[in-house]
Amino acid sequence: MVINSNRDRMNSKIFSLFVLLGLLMTACNDDKIIFFENHVKEENNAGGDALVPRLFEVINLDYPGLENVKAYCEKKDYSSATSELLEYYRNREDVINPNINLNQTSIGDFNKNIADQALEYRFYIKDKYESKDAAGKETYVLFKQDDEINWNYVPDKYKGDAEFVYQLHRHQWMIHQANAYVVTHDEKYVKSWIEVYGDWLKTFPCPEGKVDKEKNVEWYGLQPAHRIQAQLDMMSYFIQSENFTPEWLSTFLVALSDGVECIRKNYYKETNILITQVESVVSAGILMPEFQKAGEWLNEGTAKITEQVQSQFLNDGVHVELTPGYHIEAVYACNKLYNMAQVNNKVGYFPTNYVGLLKKAARFVMDITYPDYSFDNFNDTGASSWTKSVLLGNFRRYMAMFPDDKEFEWMATEGRQGEQPKELIQLYKDGGYYMLRSNWAPDATMMVLKNNNNPKNYVHCQPDNGTFSLYRNGRNFLPDAGFFTYGGDAASDALRKSYRATTMHNTMTKNSATIADGYMNGKFLMQDSKDDIDVLVTENKSYGDLTHRRAVFFVNKTFFVLVDEGYDAGKTTPTVDLTFNLGDAGKVVIDDNSTNFQYGAYTKFGDNNNMQFKTFVETNAGYTPKWNTNWSSSTQNEKTLQRKWYRVSITKPMGGAARFITVIHPFTNETDRASLNISAKFTDNTNTTPGTFHADGASVEVSVGGRKYDLSCLLYTSDAADEL
Repeated sequence: MVINSNRDRMNSKIFSLFVLLGLLMTACNDDKIIFFENHVKEENNAGGDALVPRLFEVINLDYPGLENVKAYCEKKDYSSATSELLEYYRNREDVINPNINLNQTSIGDFNKNIADQALEYRFYIKDKYESKDAAGKETYVLFKQDDEINWNYVPDKYKGDAEFVYQLHRHQWMIHQANAYVVTHDEKYVKSWIEVYGDWLKTFPCPEGKVDKEKNVEWYGLQPAHRIQAQLDMMSYFIQSENFTPEWLSTFLVALSDGVECIRKNYYKETNILITQVESVVSAGILMPEFQKAGEWLNEGTAKITEQVQSQFLNDGVHVELTPGYHIEAVYACNKLYNMAQVNNKVGYFPTNYVGLLKKAARFVMDITYPDYSFDNFNDTGASSWTKSVLLGNFRRYMAMFPDDKEFEWMATEGRQGEQPKELIQLYKDGGYYMLRSNWAPDATMMVLKNNNNPKNYVHCQPDNGTFSLYRNGRNFLPDAGFFTYGGDAASDALRKSYRATTMHNTMTKNSATIADGYMNGKFLMQDSKDDIDVLVTENKSYGDLTHRRAVFFVNKTFFVLVDEGYDAGKTTPTVDLTFNLGDAGKVVIDDNSTNFQYGAYTKFGDNNNMQFKTFVETNAGYTPKWNTNWSSSTQNEKTLQRKWYRVSITKPMGGAARFITVIHPFTNETDRASLNISAKFTDNTNTTPGTFHADGASVEVSVGGRKYDLSCLLYTSDAADEL
């Protein structure tokens, strides 16, 4: 191409202007994105009317395929260079983003609603909305005020909810606009994205160095990480649009590079947030190899993700935060990066054992999933997010990750292929999760007992050591409370605390107090199976002067017997409580036989799938039974299900133990329930020694339907004790 001298002089003047502006305005790393005053307000191309001078500082002009771009830059024809760069990205074929398939893109009604409302400046924020109609359709919060986008707006219903602000700055609606554009080819979605994202970039320039959470929450933690990942996908969706101009490309790419660098300067020390941050850095390194620092991103990121796979998953495969929802996300991120590396010939950046390190973590997901492909709210897991389709998607990824594992294949195909898992008992001793199953069929009975081993007091782990859930034939009889909110101000923090309270779970408390930080160090004591009886024993020093030992007997793969003992050797006589929170309060009937020191509840569902709970005590000093209702939350900021709970409290004998027996038995109808005629008593003490604690175990006699069961757990022999 021939370039005349007049054009050379014009380009030289433009370049000089850019240099001058660059000196007057700080850049991100000196971390501010350069924008001009009229940059965002253009009607049809807001955010993209001027080139960002730093574009060719972040791009590696020596990258193969950018020869023409470099030639224009050498001639100081930056306008033509940027146009050439845009054409390069529109025609690039040697980089594959496995997250998207432009030939198979579709959009459902829910996501289309998100995309369309964003056109009206009603931005989707997960689990946050202005209103919801009778059909469940959400109307999102309006951020356009006085002809401007008010990025600081928080409606009254979300005042004090820190998560509202966090989620807003993750721009969750933009990817849905990208999907809508590919499906409809309607340019309005591109224009909306450019305007809104351009406005956001102008409003929130990238800060320098370390991010102050209080001053720059939009650049803190997960916020830039989620944005980077979405932007990498959106580029592929939007790049062919006529509104994706060279000018906008310069804005977009510089902002992308600055975002990655901001993450690198502000890595978390650990937790799921660090994994997501590193996921963003590695993704950018693989998908944007034309960037000057792409090699740094890839080398640093793959080293970090390998390090985190080794450190953030315990020896049994459970993620350190002990939260199934975050666990799945961590496994997904690690697997996603490896797949991206595979299709882009970058596997060499990962160690050969990388995939193998994830197998135990994937296995945990399989073992904690109920037979109907549902999840409970354990810790800060919102069960509503983990639908059957979502979980099946994860199992299909595990099947691809471990193609030789027939049990993953069975889970991924709902039993149509592969082999049904053989093990009915799973022990995750390092994390503190234990599963007992009758089988793997949809009508199975399954208990998940959770005895947190949380010495570092990770915030997503709730103080509920010893709690459990109980699933049978498609029904969770003891749904976990959930977390309702992550907190923010005093009122929101108090609400979060109330849902996390130990009494909101199915375990023991002292004076109804919540287990404090430093007392969530759950221990595994034993598991044994013989004569059609599975026994599991765990323990936790829940308070300074009270330890809770729980033995679970699974009898004939049919019913459960819980033996709960609260003990210490000191001279204290606290009130010890045992609480059970049953789901669907309207279907729960309190079974009050407290005159005989028996108390409990049973369900009354019309489908013949019911459960009887009956609690017995060994000593009755201070005996107090009570019941009431509370709520569980499977979705943030929503009371999902009203539960009915019952509690039995007694005074612990001095130097002894408060001891309880609870029988949990299925039944069909009232006639069936009456025939159970359940009774229970301890057999390891005499009438003169009630409340005596035995370090080597416990023995009880349970009668159901006229049949007696002698149940005992032997923790260690005298010889073994000598060895200890």
